[in-house]
Amino acid sequence: MTRLAGDPKRVAPLLALVFAASLAAQRGAPPGPPPTPKAAAPIDITGNWVSIVTEDWRWRMLMPKKGDTSSIPISPEGKKMVDAWDPAKAGADGCKAYGAAAIMRMPGRLKISWQDDNTLKIEMDAGQQTRLLQFSKAERPSSERTWQGFSAAEWEKIPQPGGLGVSLQQAPPRTGTLKVVTTNLREGYLRKNGVPYSEDTRLTEYFDRFSAYGSDWLTVLTAVDDPKYLSQQYLTSTHFKREPNASKWDPKPCGP
Repeated sequence: MTRLAGDPKRVAPLLALVFAASLAAQRGAPPGPPPTPKAAAPIDITGNWVSIVTEDWRWRMLMPKKGDTSSIPISPEGKKMVDAWDPAKAGADGCKAYGAAAIMRMPGRLKISWQDDNTLKIEMDAGQQTRLLQFSKAERPSSERTWQGFSAAEWEKIPQPGGLGVSLQQAPPRTGTLKVVTTNLREGYLRKNGVPYSEDTRLTEYFDRFSAYGSDWLTVLTAVDDPKYLSQQYLTSTHFKREPNASKWDPKPCGP
């Protein structure tokens, strides 16, 4: 046994420090503050993106005809709204088709950045719209309904995929996805031809990023739940390709 010599008044504090350090080592260091959502992000979706329209082209790139609700599970109440829509007033509808339930389907470009450690910002050149994805549980919806509503965001862990039509040599392993739930919306349109969604709409989205064929891709799986104007959940999957910079950024307002 090692013998500690010297003044007992000086040795005792040293022994206490050694004992405390030993206990700390056994129990582990005290937990520090949890990482911010920005620091904890399992995937990086920031940057410049352009929509790639490979499906629903005739509804997304062209003005749909009156009454065309193809692929949308419209309810009887929603069908009445569609039939009552006046094409002559399409321009006056302004931003009704640019709310959160439809804006990601609009052809255009996105800028995604961190506004702060708890808030992701998505800017869209289509209609000059901006969405704020709030990770902080302390944030609450405002008393006023808006086109983009209130979006509560969280990171979700997911297993490494084994399919999706992309080989593992092309796509790096994914460790998480971004889940966003949006409420507090103003009534708007799912399409420019007056296909409606109501204020009761609940929008759930999953943002994911992968690399394939020499490019980075962003996919957004969207589920629209509206007990008033839809007979069942409306699902879409929208794709974006990363751009090197914002040189093609060309925002245009959604007003008349």
